[in-house]
Amino acid sequence: MKKGRVWKYGDDINTDVIFPGKYTYSILEPNQMAQHALEDLDPDFAEKVNPGDVIMAGKNFGCGSSREQAAICLKYAGIQAVVAKSFARIFFRNAINQGLPVLQSEEAVENIEDREEIEIDFAKGEIKGSKGIYKFSPFPKSVLGILEAGGLIAYTKKKLEQKKEED
Repeated sequence: MKKGRVWKYGDDINTDVIFPGKYTYSILEPNQMAQHALEDLDPDFAEKVNPGDVIMAGKNFGCGSSREQAAICLKYAGIQAVVAKSFARIFFRNAINQGLPVLQSEEAVENIEDREEIEIDFAKGEIKGSKGIYKFSPFPKSVLGILEAGGLIAYTKKKLEQKKEED
């Protein structure tokens, strides 16, 4: 079970808002990307976010252009998970590929308050807030492996090493 503070936002948070487009080709290091996470939506976010915090948002989180930096900047800012009513398909996949858990729970988003302390149990598929426990679909074993490894590249390297040891 992991604890974190919630940063709550609305619907249709697009990748240009998550990681401003003006930095797309000038900032390449993940730690530098993190310094600009959500700066056009919430200028204090990068300075005040703590490792383990959680973003909660409405529908269609991560819509817009396919930009891996959107998932990377949140992960390196210390976000442990994004919980939303729904996700843009490409952002969802980019987040998994980067090792950033994305959880869909309309009920949690509607009942959990901004800055509330919550607990997430990834194995059970539960988010515990002050008003109750909210369910989300647990990840398939393959996706859990990617998240636990820290992303798709790390997962693939690990699998290749295991295969070499078996041969």
